[in-house]
Amino acid sequence: MDPVEMALFEKRVRISSQAKRMIYVTFQKEGIHCYPAAATDINLKTENEYDVSFLSNPHRHIFHFNVSIQIFHNDRDIEFIQFKRWLENLYKEGTLELNHKSCEMMSDDLYEQISRRYPNRDIVITVSEDNENGATIYYNVSRPMHYVSI
Repeated sequence: MDPVEMALFEKRVRISSQAKRMIYVTFQKEGIHCYPAAATDINLKTENEYDVSFLSNPHRHIFHFNVSIQIFHNDRDIEFIQFKRWLENLYKEGTLELNHKSCEMMSDDLYEQISRRYPNRDIVITVSEDNENGATIYYNVSRPMHYVSI
Protein backbone atom coordinates (compact mmCIF):
# COMPACT_ATOMS: atom_id res chain seq x y z
CA MET A 1 0.00 0.00 0.00
CA ASP A 2 1.47 3.38 -0.97
CA PRO A 3 1.81 6.12 1.69
CA VAL A 4 -1.29 8.05 0.54
CA GLU A 5 -3.48 4.93 0.61
CA MET A 6 -2.04 4.00 4.02
CA ALA A 7 -2.76 7.48 5.40
CA LEU A 8 -6.35 7.36 4.12
CA PHE A 9 -6.84 3.88 5.56
CA GLU A 10 -5.52 4.99 8.96
CA LYS A 11 -7.78 8.04 8.84
CA ARG A 12 -10.85 5.84 8.16
CA VAL A 13 -9.91 3.49 11.01
CA ARG A 14 -9.42 6.44 13.41
CA ILE A 15 -12.74 8.05 12.41
CA SER A 16 -14.59 4.75 12.72
CA SER A 17 -13.10 3.93 16.11
CA GLN A 18 -14.02 7.38 17.47
CA ALA A 19 -17.51 7.58 15.95
CA LYS A 20 -20.45 8.34 18.23
CA ARG A 21 -22.75 5.33 18.06
CA MET A 22 -26.45 5.37 18.80
CA ILE A 23 -29.36 3.02 18.41
CA TYR A 24 -32.95 4.14 18.08
CA VAL A 25 -36.39 2.68 18.63
CA THR A 26 -39.84 3.92 17.75
CA PHE A 27 -43.23 3.28 19.30
CA GLN A 28 -46.59 4.97 19.66
CA LYS A 29 -49.19 5.45 22.34
CA GLU A 30 -52.66 6.94 22.52
CA GLY A 31 -52.91 9.95 24.79
CA ILE A 32 -55.22 12.75 25.84
CA HIS A 33 -54.01 16.22 26.76
CA CYS A 34 -54.99 19.89 26.67
CA TYR A 35 -53.41 23.32 26.63
CA PRO A 36 -55.38 25.41 29.18
CA ALA A 37 -53.68 28.70 28.26
CA ALA A 38 -55.06 28.44 24.72
CA ALA A 39 -58.48 29.54 26.05
CA THR A 40 -57.26 32.87 27.41
CA ASP A 41 -53.88 33.83 25.91
CA ILE A 42 -54.47 36.53 23.28
CA ASN A 43 -51.64 35.07 21.17
CA LEU A 44 -53.52 31.76 21.01
CA LYS A 45 -57.15 32.86 21.18
CA THR A 46 -56.86 35.17 18.19
CA GLU A 47 -60.43 34.85 16.86
CA ASN A 48 -59.09 34.54 13.31
CA GLU A 49 -57.58 31.77 11.19
CA TYR A 50 -54.72 31.37 13.71
CA ASP A 51 -57.05 30.77 16.66
CA VAL A 52 -56.13 27.60 18.55
CA SER A 53 -58.34 28.11 21.59
CA PHE A 54 -59.86 24.67 20.93
CA LEU A 55 -56.62 23.17 22.28
CA SER A 56 -57.76 24.13 25.78
CA ASN A 57 -60.21 21.21 25.67
CA PRO A 58 -58.97 17.68 26.29
CA HIS A 59 -58.25 16.05 22.95
CA ARG A 60 -56.80 12.78 21.70
CA HIS A 61 -53.62 12.09 19.76
CA ILE A 62 -51.52 9.12 18.84
CA PHE A 63 -48.17 10.18 20.24
CA HIS A 64 -45.20 8.88 18.28
CA PHE A 65 -41.86 8.41 20.04
CA ASN A 66 -38.43 8.09 18.48
CA VAL A 67 -35.73 7.48 21.09
CA SER A 68 -32.01 7.33 20.29
CA ILE A 69 -29.46 6.39 22.92
CA GLN A 70 -25.68 6.33 22.80
CA ILE A 71 -23.94 2.97 22.69
CA PHE A 72 -20.26 2.27 23.23
CA HIS A 73 -19.65 -0.75 21.00
CA ASN A 74 -21.24 -2.49 18.02
CA ASP A 75 -22.20 -5.81 19.60
CA ARG A 76 -25.59 -5.02 21.17
CA ASP A 77 -24.41 -2.73 23.97
CA ILE A 78 -28.16 -2.13 24.38
CA GLU A 79 -30.32 -4.65 22.56
CA PHE A 80 -32.88 -2.48 20.81
CA ILE A 81 -35.82 -4.87 20.97
CA GLN A 82 -35.40 -5.12 24.75
CA PHE A 83 -34.98 -1.34 24.98
CA LYS A 84 -38.16 -0.77 22.98
CA ARG A 85 -40.16 -3.24 25.10
CA TRP A 86 -38.94 -1.55 28.29
CA LEU A 87 -39.96 1.87 26.96
CA GLU A 88 -43.38 0.60 25.87
CA ASN A 89 -43.89 -0.90 29.33
CA LEU A 90 -43.40 2.55 30.86
CA TYR A 91 -46.70 3.42 29.14
CA LYS A 92 -48.39 0.05 29.58
CA GLU A 93 -51.48 1.17 31.44
CA GLY A 94 -54.23 2.31 29.04
CA THR A 95 -54.47 5.73 27.49
CA LEU A 96 -51.94 8.33 28.61
CA GLU A 97 -53.61 11.02 30.69
CA LEU A 98 -51.22 13.88 30.10
CA ASN A 99 -53.28 16.81 31.40
CA HIS A 100 -51.45 19.92 30.16
CA LYS A 101 -48.19 18.26 29.10
CA SER A 102 -46.59 19.22 25.81
CA CYS A 103 -44.43 16.98 23.64
CA GLU A 104 -41.40 18.69 25.19
CA MET A 105 -42.61 17.90 28.72
CA MET A 106 -43.25 14.29 27.75
CA SER A 107 -39.71 14.09 26.36
CA ASP A 108 -38.23 15.40 29.62
CA ASP A 109 -40.27 12.86 31.63
CA LEU A 110 -39.06 10.04 29.40
CA TYR A 111 -35.45 11.24 29.57
CA GLU A 112 -35.64 11.10 33.38
CA GLN A 113 -36.61 7.41 33.26
CA ILE A 114 -34.05 6.44 30.60
CA SER A 115 -31.15 8.28 32.23
CA ARG A 116 -31.78 6.49 35.53
CA ARG A 117 -31.52 3.10 33.86
CA TYR A 118 -28.78 4.05 31.36
CA PRO A 119 -26.73 6.85 32.95
CA ASN A 120 -24.02 8.89 31.22
CA ARG A 121 -25.27 8.42 27.66
CA ASP A 122 -26.34 10.95 25.08
CA ILE A 123 -30.04 10.60 24.33
CA VAL A 124 -32.21 12.14 21.63
CA ILE A 125 -35.99 12.01 21.99
CA THR A 126 -38.62 13.05 19.46
CA VAL A 127 -42.26 13.10 20.51
CA SER A 128 -44.90 14.00 17.94
CA GLU A 129 -48.65 14.31 17.83
CA ASP A 130 -50.10 11.98 15.20
CA ASN A 131 -46.65 11.77 13.58
CA GLU A 132 -47.24 15.27 12.24
CA ASN A 133 -45.98 17.96 14.64
CA GLY A 134 -43.67 17.50 17.58
CA ALA A 135 -40.42 18.25 19.33
CA THR A 136 -36.91 16.84 19.35
CA ILE A 137 -34.65 17.31 22.36
CA TYR A 138 -30.95 16.41 22.48
CA TYR A 139 -29.80 15.39 25.95
CA ASN A 140 -26.03 15.64 25.54
CA VAL A 141 -24.00 14.44 28.52
CA SER A 142 -20.69 14.95 26.75
CA ARG A 143 -21.25 18.66 26.02
CA PRO A 144 -18.61 20.85 27.64
CA MET A 145 -19.61 22.74 30.76
CA HIS A 146 -20.56 26.37 30.25
CA TYR A 147 -19.62 28.84 32.91
CA VAL A 148 -21.59 31.95 33.71
CA SER A 149 -19.76 35.12 34.72
CA ILE A 150 -21.56 37.63 36.87
